[in-house]
Amino acid sequence: MITLKAKKLTSFSDKSIGLLGTSKPHPVYFQTRFGIHTFGMKYPIDVVILDKNDVVVKIKENLKPNKLFLWNPKFDQVIELPNGEIEKNKIKVGEKIKLFLF
Repeated sequence: MITLKAKKLTSFSDKSIGLLGTSKPHPVYFQTRFGIHTFGMKYPIDVVILDKNDVVVKIKENLKPNKLFLWNPKFDQVIELPNGEIEKNKIKVGEKIKLFLF
């Protein structure tokens, strides 16, 4: 099991903006079924998609600015991380994630 801390984004505007406009990435968690984009971002990020049991179902390392990332819409839990965190934490598909949200 891997433990991650992330800021929970709940409002529509917070989820829409995500890490846009930030100069330094930090872990964020939110729920959406429609994929994410990095249009306007200034840096790449890592992305982890979880199922309802907090098990990793899809990962994307080094998602560069101005890209789309889509997944099966039955999964709606998203964690955006600073680039390199998937490798650093050895996150793999099938891994259980314990989230501490603030």
